[in-house]
Amino acid sequence: MDFDLTEEQRLLKDSIDGLLADAYDFDKRKLYMKEKGGWSRAIWSKLAEQGLLGLPFSEEDGGFGAGGVETMIVMEAMGRALVLEPYLATVVLSGGFLRHGGSAAQKEAHLPGIIDGSKTFAFAQLEKQSRYDLFDVATSAKKKGDGYVIDGEKFVVLNGENADTLIVTARTSGGQRDKSGIGVFIVPADAKGVTRKGYPTQDGLHAADVTFTGVEVGADAAIGDPANGLPLIERVVDEARIALCAEAVGLMDESLKTTVEYIKTRKQFGVAIGSFQSLQHRASDMFVALEQARSMSMFATMAAEFDDAKERATSIAAAKVQIGKSAKFVGQQSIQLHGGIGMTMEARIGHYFKRLTMIESSFGDTDYHTRRVSEAGGLI
Repeated sequence: MDFDLTEEQRLLKDSIDGLLADAYDFDKRKLYMKEKGGWSRAIWSKLAEQGLLGLPFSEEDGGFGAGGVETMIVMEAMGRALVLEPYLATVVLSGGFLRHGGSAAQKEAHLPGIIDGSKTFAFAQLEKQSRYDLFDVATSAKKKGDGYVIDGEKFVVLNGENADTLIVTARTSGGQRDKSGIGVFIVPADAKGVTRKGYPTQDGLHAADVTFTGVEVGADAAIGDPANGLPLIERVVDEARIALCAEAVGLMDESLKTTVEYIKTRKQFGVAIGSFQSLQHRASDMFVALEQARSMSMFATMAAEFDDAKERATSIAAAKVQIGKSAKFVGQQSIQLHGGIGMTMEARIGHYFKRLTMIESSFGDTDYHTRRVSEAGGLI
């Protein structure tokens, strides 16, 4: 099997690596964190100018029709640079719902704003009782005339504080944990009855708790079948998990490089600590963990194209398991090999570890996905 990038993919990699190397060093990132919502509109515009915000969308919809490998390339680069901008929330998640389930009218109304960078989105799914179960939805969408009235609360909505539009999961029928009766709705963030409470997360990003109180939307706000939205939700969230796996690989790659550079220059007892064999062994173990994660990230990217939904979901869950294990090991080793300085806000290594920790718990932690793989009977 050929794992080499095509010429076009190499050009994409060089393009985004060059952009982020020039515009996203650690000191500049600190400045971006102080901007409204914790990210840079100027960088977002540059991503749009280079076509990165339109990457996964079809040419008919104004995008470039790129596939999963291209998204993997972009997310790895964003991981290496510790990018703060809401690419996952806007392009991968919200854009994914429009791409896979949106009507022609919905795509025409919303995709141009995503692609040109003028609008950002957020996916409001997590509830206080739901843990990682996508079907556990208490937020309701009750019929009213030709439309719906949405009531409920969503928590830790990435980019929820600044998004122009929210993609919301809500129950149209049945009990809280029924797998049927779940819809996906497009809700303007400034709609009457929407309340947002924003806050920074531990990894430097921003999220919000969002309350919906009697929010009225039309029938055209529903993406796909409002009575059977779970398959669409599972597919899009699986794509987000794949993107997070790729981002984690970029984070681990840079963590290893930063740590190796540090132990080569940090001196103790008159010599560089990197000359100690025990530390060389630890760095080697970090490399092995990174490559295990990289291979599973590639596997997950290929798994997105599997026709069998169960096989696809199990494969992506297995990748998330390996990513979680590798992220914990590489992150902890990086901090330990840096010593006390690794715990400071001034050292970039701690920021990599924080982001890796958040990724491990996003859309299912290692234990959750281990159970999913086990219940499916494994990969073979």
